[in-house]
Amino acid sequence: MSEIIHAPAKPRTERAGTASRTFAAFLIIGLVLLIIAPAFFYPIFLMKLLCFALFACAFNLLLGYTGLLSFGHATFFGGAAYFTAHAVKEWGLSPELGVLVGVAGAAGLGLIVGFFAIRRQGIYFAMITLALSQMFFFFCLQASFTHGEDGIQSVPRGHLFGLIDLNSSTNMYYFVLAVFLIGMLVIWRFINSPFGMILKSIRENEQRAVSLGYSVARYKLGAFVMSAALAGLAGGVKALVFQFATLTDVAWQMSGEVILMTLLGGIGTLIGPIFGAGLVVTLENYLATSQFPVTIVTGVVFMVCVLLFRRGIIGEFYASRLGRKLGFEHRR
Repeated sequence: MSEIIHAPAKPRTERAGTASRTFAAFLIIGLVLLIIAPAFFYPIFLMKLLCFALFACAFNLLLGYTGLLSFGHATFFGGAAYFTAHAVKEWGLSPELGVLVGVAGAAGLGLIVGFFAIRRQGIYFAMITLALSQMFFFFCLQASFTHGEDGIQSVPRGHLFGLIDLNSSTNMYYFVLAVFLIGMLVIWRFINSPFGMILKSIRENEQRAVSLGYSVARYKLGAFVMSAALAGLAGGVKALVFQFATLTDVAWQMSGEVILMTLLGGIGTLIGPIFGAGLVVTLENYLATSQFPVTIVTGVVFMVCVLLFRRGIIGEFYASRLGRKLGFEHRR
């Protein structure tokens, strides 16, 4: 009788160790590339990319890990930009304190918007966030401290901790990079905490989470405020990078843009929104001086990605055989 010899399967601990080493290697390589990037690319372009990447990751915290689609995240991004710009220019605060004011303002707005929005689900939730976002847009248009259509301009970058001159593009880049890495660390810790696990269970089956005794409304509100605060962190830093805050930052188009970035990269993945933001920002940057209409090209790219990569580009990679071999996993 013939014997069938099977190759022994790798123990789970060994596979987990391989996945951890692979992830650590990718993380180190990515960090090294970010550190040396200013030597090869225009620093302002890199800073814009990092700000929007953090914004997209903050939005993905709500959509990808909680299952809530917000059409009003520009409120927190642009609101923090206004708060930071006003605090730094008019109050004379240092850049780090100005950014903290922006984050606190965005978190407060998130608490207000989230309090009303989480009472509904699905398209009704999305429409409430859009309606409140438009209300905030018109507030920024009429408020005296925002200077209407002119916005807040000539925002001083100042000195970080009173020591580091942020008027230097190199210094400013490494400040933005540090903020980006801190924001990503917060997101990673958040989604891998017990709180994050509960959010994922709410995303998968809200009624089951309710039956287990969890206060779903409170968890949704907590996720909404955290997402708003991180979006505000990106918006506040962006105001310092470009030294202005305008109505463009709070317009509904900005909310649509961050949705596009997240879907292109892959919702429910940690680095997917970063890739999506990089793709959109790069297209906008290099097509701005060409004859091609940026919005049409971006729309075509989105259509192609939706048709070919239903999980997003990074999401499809995670789900592929190569992604599984490298230890990545996509749960959406």
